[in-house]
Amino acid sequence: MAEDVTVGIVAQRDNERAHRLAATLVDALERQFAVAVAVDELTGEAIDVDAIPVAEMEGRDLVASIGGDGTLLFVAREIGSTPLVGVNLGEVGFLNAVHPDDARAVVTDLVETLTAGESLTHRDLRRLQASGEAADWTLEPALNEILVHGPRRGPGSGVTAEIRVDGERYTASHADGVLVSTPTGSSAYNLSEGGPLVRPAADALVITQMAATDPLPPLVVDTDTEVTLSLSGPNHGYVISDGRNRRRLELPATVSVAPADEPVWLVGPEPNFFAGLEKLG
Repeated sequence: MAEDVTVGIVAQRDNERAHRLAATLVDALERQFAVAVAVDELTGEAIDVDAIPVAEMEGRDLVASIGGDGTLLFVAREIGSTPLVGVNLGEVGFLNAVHPDDARAVVTDLVETLTAGESLTHRDLRRLQASGEAADWTLEPALNEILVHGPRRGPGSGVTAEIRVDGERYTASHADGVLVSTPTGSSAYNLSEGGPLVRPAADALVITQMAATDPLPPLVVDTDTEVTLSLSGPNHGYVISDGRNRRRLELPATVSVAPADEPVWLVGPEPNFFAGLEKLG
């Protein structure tokens, strides 16, 4: 039997339902198993149990995210390749596969596997990383997409963006920006910009221009492809990872987008991709 199994639980902030479920999971795990359970700091204040920063959950045997896909994205950024299971309190749930009513059974089954000394079966979700041409900066990895754009979006703004795929020019055009998306992110920002849906298991990336004056159809490429985005026109622009980590670019500048070293490890039942699509309608 494995010893010193550690579990983290992160609940969506300001969500009483998420906090109640976190308290239920803490109680169930501490009653049934000799494991160390800690919640995130805001949840700890709400339910009065041991709490640690989410970033300190990296390296635990299991972390449970309770909330929507946004909560899981936040947790994934903080914990690297720590096994992660998502409990869905959101509307769609492309990443969170566990229904709240099933959360206790699913999480306790996962912990029972760990306490028996067995490894959890996981699915790798590839992430992307943006860096400067001279490698003097690197953004935090993105599970959904890397975005580059000009000072702002809309008429009279934008940026000239040349896109190269493994060194070969794909296109160049004035545009609001360019998205490079993972299959996970294909149903997010990429979809709203007219990009294609990609089934999560596909080994692919999507390159999508945003409101280009000379557009080409979105391009699907192999996951290991290196994409370079050369920006010019205005005096500055931005590169953004998953809508959160942002860096200002003094133009002209070139951004390289390539697979990150560490994927996200999802455990537990697989989300139903097509059921999630029905909720988008």
